[in-house]
Amino acid sequence: MIFPRLIWAALAAALLVGSVQSGVQQWQAVPIILAAEVYEGQKAEAPEALVAAAPHAYAEGAAPAHEHEHGVAQEWAPAEGAERMFWTWTANVLHAFSMALLVFAVMGVCLWRGAATRSLPLALLVAASGWLSFHFWPSLGLPAEIPGMDAARLGSRQGWWVLAMVSAGLACASLAGLRSPLRWAAAAAWLALPFVVGAPHITADPLAGFSGGAQAQLRELGTQFVWATTWVSLSFWLAMGLVCGAAFQRWLRPVLQATFKSSQSNALVAKAVNP
Repeated sequence: MIFPRLIWAALAAALLVGSVQSGVQQWQAVPIILAAEVYEGQKAEAPEALVAAAPHAYAEGAAPAHEHEHGVAQEWAPAEGAERMFWTWTANVLHAFSMALLVFAVMGVCLWRGAATRSLPLALLVAASGWLSFHFWPSLGLPAEIPGMDAARLGSRQGWWVLAMVSAGLACASLAGLRSPLRWAAAAAWLALPFVVGAPHITADPLAGFSGGAQAQLRELGTQFVWATTWVSLSFWLAMGLVCGAAFQRWLRPVLQATFKSSQSNALVAKAVNP
């Protein structure tokens, strides 16, 4: 009985939160991406000397243009307009669905551990931890990038992003789950770990392939994009906290509390029968 409620509650939350995220993306981030894509076509092929000096910059995601012109089939991409908006909305709903399941799971664990916090404040606290772990902490080392920018190897960036995300999550878990005064030191150590390792960056200018005027415009667009993605992420997690708090209170909390009480009663009975 719990599982169907969990799935339907997560799906309802995902439809609402994913729609909110799509709207904020169209308002904040999409105009910047489209503006950067105009300059992307003006990017010059990387000089051979630069490729030899920093081959990691062109290994993944920033390969010279000629590598994409011969013998590589063009990947499918949604058409501009309604089709692109629909698939963006679909991706946002699926992302929100997975995050809603995660938020409900964490709230369920907190309830099982005896947390007396009401559903809405608890959901907002979990959502704040999600924003810290999935966006803010990784973005300190790897800010959002606009189209056309060169970057370090994709695998290296993904690995560091996962490290930063897991470290921030463990820091939040340490503060929430440990009772020792050392939990603050443990949280600080987890938060520092990814920056001790160091985020992967290229030594060359990530906009080296553009002319001076295009570089100036793209740097300005890059700054705007960092702020835009921050607002998109904040709106996503705020909506996630509000919607999941209401859904948890309405559909999940009563069932979970009854299940936990029943389990505790059965444990007491078993202990009395078999002392």
